[in-house]
Amino acid sequence: MKTVVISLGGSLIVPDGGIDIRFLKKFRALILAHVRRGVRFVIITGGGTVCRDYQNALRDLGRRDATDLDWIGIRISRLNAHLVRIMFGSRAPDRFITDATNVHPREYRKYPLLVAGGEKPGQSTDDVAVKLAIRFGAHELINLSNIRYVYDRDPRKHKDAKPYHEMSWKELKKLVGSKWTPGANVPFDPRATALAVKHHRTLFFLHGGDMKNLSRCLAGKKFEGTIVQ
Repeated sequence: MKTVVISLGGSLIVPDGGIDIRFLKKFRALILAHVRRGVRFVIITGGGTVCRDYQNALRDLGRRDATDLDWIGIRISRLNAHLVRIMFGSRAPDRFITDATNVHPREYRKYPLLVAGGEKPGQSTDDVAVKLAIRFGAHELINLSNIRYVYDRDPRKHKDAKPYHEMSWKELKKLVGSKWTPGANVPFDPRATALAVKHHRTLFFLHGGDMKNLSRCLAGKKFEGTIVQ
């Protein structure tokens, strides 16, 4: 089976205003449609805005230790993973992945859907996504968030931000830097970027709310988003 790794942004699962049931139903239907065509998915859930809210609360309470901040983010991402895993029912195993380095693909070969959450301090779920892509032999990763492209600066703060339709890993590395900060709002984790470069992966950035666009990407057709290679 072809394996596709998807890094699913937590802000798509739980945007402002609560859990987005409508999005989750559409996402589930689309993924299952491609499962029926013989595609296997490894879905890694992020913590998103909820994660950053908790981390900011800890900072306001005077707790700024990076490990503590990371762990609370990991717990939020795992809660999202638990929700998504159960959502897919018997298509997924009865547990989600918490350690990408201790996964044996043969154990999961009967399942077309695998779900993972955060792993350990010092990294984001993007890093987990790249590790699992390597484990399962997936050469392409899809990053779903609430923005359509990678921009040269934050489009929510700068109206003149310019989107990249295609970019090199060198350009992405320059954009995200080299240091991981808990809750950092960057297109892709710096550590994950370095790992993807080393293992020659291709990365697609898309807006997760546009199901037709995501379906085109999964089908290998032209889509709206950013390609990093």
